[in-house]
Parts: sequence; C-alpha cells; structure tokens
Amino acid sequence: MTDDSPLSEKDLLRWSEALSGLARTGLAFTDSLYERERFEEILAVAADIRTKAESPYDAETLLHEWTKQVGHGVPGYVTPKATVAALVGNERGELLLVQRADSGIWLYPTGWADIGYSPAEVAVKEVLEETGIETEVVRLVGVMDGLRLGFTRIPLYSIVFHLRAVGGRLTPHPLECEDAGFFGEHALPEPIVGVQQWRQLAFAAIRGEDVEPYYDEPRTPPWAGDRQETE
Repeated sequence: MTDDSPLSEKDLLRWSEALSGLARTGLAFTDSLYERERFEEILAVAADIRTKAESPYDAETLLHEWTKQVGHGVPGYVTPKATVAALVGNERGELLLVQRADSGIWLYPTGWADIGYSPAEVAVKEVLEETGIETEVVRLVGVMDGLRLGFTRIPLYSIVFHLRAVGGRLTPHPLECEDAGFFGEHALPEPIVGVQQWRQLAFAAIRGEDVEPYYDEPRTPPWAGDRQETE
C-alpha cells in the first residue's frame, strides 16, 4: 500500500539537497559538455523544488549560489557538513541546554567540527566556550543525519558525545547564547528542537544506562525516507 499523505517541507528539502549534491558533484568530475548540460538541468530542478519548501531564495538566486560552489575533482565532491554535539549531565541527572542567540531555540551544546581537533576534543571545547562548564568525555552516543531528522535545513551529520560536568561555572557565551542551564527530563524549556528524537537517548545516557550508539537506520531506497511502500 502506498503512503498518500501530503509531502512535508522536510521531504522537499531532503530531495532538493540530494539532487543538488549529485548535480554539483557531477559537474565537478566531468568535462563532457553533454553531461554538464544534464547536470545543470538537474541543478535547476533541485532549486525549483527547494523554493517550494519555503526557501528564502528564488530559484534563480539559489541556482546561482549553488553553481558558484561547484569545485573540480575531489574538492568538488559534495558531502554533508559535520557538527559535534555534547550531552552533558550533572549530579542531579539534569541535561545542559543552551538557548541559541541567533534563533532563540534551545538545544544541547553543538558546533561545527574544527580542523586540527578530534571530534571528542571539539565536544569539550564547545561546551566550555558556550557555557563555561568544564567536562570530560564519557562515550560516543551516536551519529545523526540532521537533515533527515528535521534538525537543520542543510545537509549535515551530527556526532554526539556524552560528557560529564567536572568543574567550571555556568557562564553563557554573550555572543552565541541567550541563556544556558541544566534541566530535568520533564522540565525542558521552550522552544526546543527535535526533542522527540533525542530526549530518551540523552537522559538514558546521562543516567549511565547501557544504551547502544544511535544511528539512522538504512532506508530502501534511501531517497524514499519514511514515505515507503508497505504491504
């Protein structure tokens, strides 16, 4: 039986970014004029799909921006960006959250992966910079596809660690955070993003439960997402 539910904005974003990535990578690796024309046409279709998902750009502007990003060879292979996130618990079993200055949204500390640092080192650094809390790494919790889960509007993978608070003083970064604090599982602040996807995993981790590392289950086919045919 086919899923006839309406297309969501998340579906359109994911499909447009997938097509855009394929087209830009194709342009980076081919010198064939015929193939370039086909990839450019696919890129135009992707831009049109993206504008239907309430993009702030019109299709022509978006197409121009994507075209400027086309590289050559391996540097032009389009991949998701990478972020590192930290689930930090305290002795009361509360989770450290920050309210982002750019959006007002609450989430656990997270930031772009920095060159020269390992992912675990980035996690410790981000928590200290954003909140003033000193931490030690406990374990890897999982790797999440932010676009698939609806956390972001751009393709990225989030590498999530469980950290333990060991010192410091709660001091939200004045430019990056409006506020920061430790919150219990049933007393989370609003607005908060993606909580249904990560609440159970996060609090199980900081309670010390033996949880398996999270990863997004493979889909068949991958582009179908959760809108797959079922018998």
